Amino acid sequence: MASTLPCDVAIVGGGLAGALIALALKARHPALDVRLIEGDDRIGGNHVWSFFGSDIDARDRPLLAPIVAHAWRGYEVAFPHHARRVDATYYSVHSAGLDQAVRAALPAHALMLGRKVLGASATAVVLADGDRVEATGVIDARGPADLSLLDCGWQKFVGRELVLAEPHGHERPTVMDARVAQIDGYRFVYLLPFGPDRMFVEDTYYSDTTAIDHDALDGRIEAYAAAAGWTVTARGHAESGVLPVAMGGDFEAYWRSGGARVAKAGMRAGLFHPTTGYSLPDAVRTARLIATRRDFAGLDLHDTTHRFARQTWQRRGFYRMLDTMLFKAAEPAERYRVLERFYRLSPGLIGRFYAGRSTLMDKARILTGKPPVPIARAIKAIRA
Repeated sequence: MASTLPCDVAIVGGGLAGALIALALKARHPALDVRLIEGDDRIGGNHVWSFFGSDIDARDRPLLAPIVAHAWRGYEVAFPHHARRVDATYYSVHSAGLDQAVRAALPAHALMLGRKVLGASATAVVLADGDRVEATGVIDARGPADLSLLDCGWQKFVGRELVLAEPHGHERPTVMDARVAQIDGYRFVYLLPFGPDRMFVEDTYYSDTTAIDHDALDGRIEAYAAAAGWTVTARGHAESGVLPVAMGGDFEAYWRSGGARVAKAGMRAGLFHPTTGYSLPDAVRTARLIATRRDFAGLDLHDTTHRFARQTWQRRGFYRMLDTMLFKAAEPAERYRVLERFYRLSPGLIGRFYAGRSTLMDKARILTGKPPVPIARAIKAIRA
């Protein structure tokens, strides 16, 4: 028999954005009746999320501290004509740790796992089994809305954790190794040393398409490991994904495509860095924004999250312009030159870029000097 379940706040989607909101709400409002509704049987899916220390404000670090699995001082990049170590902190979070933290923070009845959602409004969630959750306010964090309403390129990847016979010798991550063959756009390999003999290897592409040939990318990961002299004895965590790299589009139409008049968070709200597709920093900021409220009325939550997402989108036009140059002015096999030039700039500028907080001087510095793409094509791409 169908039931009606009342609560204060219902969060639809137990991915990164939804889980962080739940954690922030319970930390700030322990008595609040929060329900986290997720179609899977676990929180966070099957992911590794990484971020730079400069991505996160000091006031928000306590929210992430319990779920950080790895921390490094410094990271490396390598291109055909340039390599360097960047002095910046770097962290990784695993979905298993996020799941564990949410289960520890929320009472059992608050976790509504394995529950398929048919629809959500500002104050109600309808479940496929006939149950209905009625809340003071609902937040929809189920993942992307209709990305066809945005003009996007794509960052796509396959990652594998490799267990090695001998220590790999890497003390810190390699965020980009672009010394590999440039296939299907800008290609690089991403390395996270999870232990002396454990390396997470991700084969990544800034591509014009979303298609992933998993067998081919698996083979390239194996070839990369062999070229590094590593003997693989076992394979651990594996994941793949496709992230949007936004060049433009109709933000308001995108927002509406995710549900009219319902508060949103994460990718569903369009809250991701236009150039990287990463959503963790915005997810943390959204969690803080919601947790500092005292009123959780559904339409007020909608207006708050809509205003935050719209203002964030508007502030990031510079990054969308750069993405347009990358995808429409640079030949796919030459896109690495854009990143190679970028990584000759100062660590502070690089950090502010990834945090989505580039200053006017940063923007001028990025655009000055000899451009890595033909200037006529760059102007044409920006004006298009």
